[in-house]
Amino acid sequence: MYIYQHRFRYKAIFNPPPRYINMKRVLIISLVVLATVHVASAQRRTVQNRPYTDLRPFHFGILVGPHAQDIELTNVGPQIIINDDGSPSEHTITADQDRWDLGFHVGVLGEFRLSDDFQLRVAPTLYFGNRHIVFQNMHPRAIDTLTEHRQNLKTVYAGCATDIIFGAKRCNNHRPYIMAGLNPIINLTNSKNDYIALKRYDLFLEAGVGCDFYLPFFKLRPEIKFMYGLTNALDPNYPSRIKDKNMLPYAKAVNKAQCKMVVITFYFE
Repeated sequence: MYIYQHRFRYKAIFNPPPRYINMKRVLIISLVVLATVHVASAQRRTVQNRPYTDLRPFHFGILVGPHAQDIELTNVGPQIIINDDGSPSEHTITADQDRWDLGFHVGVLGEFRLSDDFQLRVAPTLYFGNRHIVFQNMHPRAIDTLTEHRQNLKTVYAGCATDIIFGAKRCNNHRPYIMAGLNPIINLTNSKNDYIALKRYDLFLEAGVGCDFYLPFFKLRPEIKFMYGLTNALDPNYPSRIKDKNMLPYAKAVNKAQCKMVVITFYFE
């Protein structure tokens, strides 16, 4: 009876139910809302603010907003660690980010007009945030005294998103659009005394929706986009730099990490 309960507990914790935001559903809902607002506003005409602002071949702007960070970790399962005296020891440790962690970002943008419907946007941005990682020792000998360690994986990203924007026809003082592009980033954070660390460079695929609001003195553009890391962001050489050997089983518990972000941005142009 004890063995059955132990195996059930091990399976439930080592393979937790997936925790995710349904990005496809949120994107579809956003598109439906934008289309509804666009059709409703098309039925009445108002005085247009800044009627020639979209005819500029190039313009600058600033951006600011919140975002949520997540990281998808792949656990290695049971592992053998060689101790300092040469004896092997078995460890089974799981790692997971147990929640979406909030951050904020600021940046500037430069936008090129390609045609009446398409624009090319380049947006250097700084992303500030952290990820709350939980490690659990799942070895059978430690089942009665489950060992749990936590790490706040702080990140400062410098990114430069390059996006193609496809906009609908302007209606009164708003114009919905969709966007997609690539965002190469540099991780400016140096990990010290952490269990895991991320690589210096990563590449994100991003897609989203937004709407231009033409105000009397500037154009406001709220946007929601989803960023998905295309590479394994985990630094494989970090365990060899750890000085505290007691941290080694936790550092080697993960062999892959993919970063994800949900970003809400307000552009002022």
